[in-house]
Amino acid sequence: MSSSPTVLRCENIHKKFKSESGAEDLHILRGIDLTLKSSEMVSIVGSSGSGKSTLLHILGGLDRPNEGNVFWNDESIYDHKPDKLADLRNRNVGFVFQFHHLLPEFTAIENVMMPALIQNLGMKKAELRATDLLNRFGLAERLNHRPSQLSGGEQQRVSMARALMNNPSIILADEPTGNLDENNTQIILDLLFELRETEQVSLVLITHEHEIAERCDRLYNLHAGVLESVK
Repeated sequence: MSSSPTVLRCENIHKKFKSESGAEDLHILRGIDLTLKSSEMVSIVGSSGSGKSTLLHILGGLDRPNEGNVFWNDESIYDHKPDKLADLRNRNVGFVFQFHHLLPEFTAIENVMMPALIQNLGMKKAELRATDLLNRFGLAERLNHRPSQLSGGEQQRVSMARALMNNPSIILADEPTGNLDENNTQIILDLLFELRETEQVSLVLITHEHEIAERCDRLYNLHAGVLESVK
């Protein structure tokens, strides 16, 4: 893995928030450094409120640190204006959240096609790619179902297909099985770990389940704002 190219790197990430009283700063992240190689899988655990989701949002360019820098494929994401950053994010990063955030008025295939249409891929190519992904995720019979017609596990699989739509090099997954039963949890996890082989994608996985985290190449614990290597 060490000879693989670096797809994501963050350096000296600090993040502060104002306390409810406004009297002091809450220092959530304290000098975080992290490197993610191509096809590598990294998990981050930590107690509730430790800043795991905040870190993931910063890695994905959804939030900005008070100090530090984030690089995708050795390119600083802060060198770009917001519209250019949004374009880069749409092409480089796929997100899978605990809550799938599917658009309720659109069908499964329409939800999956959305990132490609934003990139002006073209309707026919987007439809072919979305159909292929949904078929591979066992949803061939659900293409034209709206989210309300899908189970929780099916909705999360649609969310994963959408995250892969533009062939991103990085998947950022924030508690993707947090709302699922044991059977669907296993299905989603197996699909995530298969992506390394089928899509050559890298993964940062936020989870509170140590058994899940242990399946990754590297495991970190986020504690008191510091990222501690566990394996």
